Amino acid sequence: MFSENYKNEKRKYDELIERKNEITDFYNGIFDRWKYPVLTRHHVPLSWRYDLNPETNPYFMERLGVNAVFNSGAIFFEGKYYLVPRIEGNDRKSFFGVAVSDNGVDGFRFLDYPILLPDMYPEETNVYDMRLTRHEDGWIYGVFCSESKDTSVNDMSAAVAAAGIVRTKDMVNWERLPNLTTLHSAQQRNCVLYPEFVDGKYAFYTRPMDDFIDTGSGGGVGFGLCDDITNAVIDEELITSRRKYHTITESKNGAGATPIKTDKGYIHIAHGVRNTAAGLRYVIYCFATDLNDPAKVIAEPSGYLISPLGEERVGDVGNVVFTNGAIVNDKDEVFIYYASSDTRLHVATTTVSKLTDYVFNTPTDPLRSVLSVKQRRELIERNMKYREIEERGE
Repeated sequence: MFSENYKNEKRKYDELIERKNEITDFYNGIFDRWKYPVLTRHHVPLSWRYDLNPETNPYFMERLGVNAVFNSGAIFFEGKYYLVPRIEGNDRKSFFGVAVSDNGVDGFRFLDYPILLPDMYPEETNVYDMRLTRHEDGWIYGVFCSESKDTSVNDMSAAVAAAGIVRTKDMVNWERLPNLTTLHSAQQRNCVLYPEFVDGKYAFYTRPMDDFIDTGSGGGVGFGLCDDITNAVIDEELITSRRKYHTITESKNGAGATPIKTDKGYIHIAHGVRNTAAGLRYVIYCFATDLNDPAKVIAEPSGYLISPLGEERVGDVGNVVFTNGAIVNDKDEVFIYYASSDTRLHVATTTVSKLTDYVFNTPTDPLRSVLSVKQRRELIERNMKYREIEERGE
């Protein structure tokens, strides 16, 4: 029984890893959507889930199950595509693993072991959503959410979020640093380390929060500086991409992938959240900041870049897409890794040139319906004039 079941599961696992991905017929001119998720719970190695000893597991039962693989940091390292996704066990505890691919769209295989973080905080219960940044100081940093129980209230679900920090030079050995401290924000999630020094200091994009769920007085994506990454303390946060009423960021927004440097500015791929009768809806949007002033937003195209479609809307937390990782390879191709409904991880691809065109040439949200109609009518009028010129052969 053991042998037969093991061989069957191993065959399915190998077929999944070796399956070639393909571009769908989705089209908007900005990016390509790929058909198959790049990581799911089925991509997690059998040795992480099953006891492979027939004497102690004669029925080949799954001993440590995996519920989902989603929100992933990403980096291009030594010519390969590295992902560090959030892996959630059946016990609801999340942890990190490192998966590697030669082409960035399929064939991702996990390294032998998940990451065992140094246990610096006994109160820490859960970790997730790591952003990876190759910093000019020579290290690769991972910034993630460190979650603990909120013991100040009599609520079993109440939690406290902080930004944990690790660093590595080989994607195998990880050094943990003290959690980020922000003096004027009660909690932090969705923090991203800026890849360059700013006035000789380390810079973070933050998300000021009054409590674990609600941003409260937090006005959007924050930005702050600290002197020492090994004891990171931010005493002032400036708001960059602001939350706005009746937009995709109305309820909250947060930094996603490490910003992408272009000749026009740094492009940010972030997430925005609005409330609906069916619950919160998460989408992915873009904005750009000045090359010389990382807190200054210089472009913010209207609406979302990616929203959940079809099966992406179904999962543990429905109607959600979320990103905390994107890669620019040596050909200036962009790989946006986004999770759907807190269940699986997908990829969308574009180029730096296309993404720059989208961010800097797409109109901004005029914030009122009447102005949105005027904006759309102007586009139609320009198209009609162009069509008339084209028909006249001019």
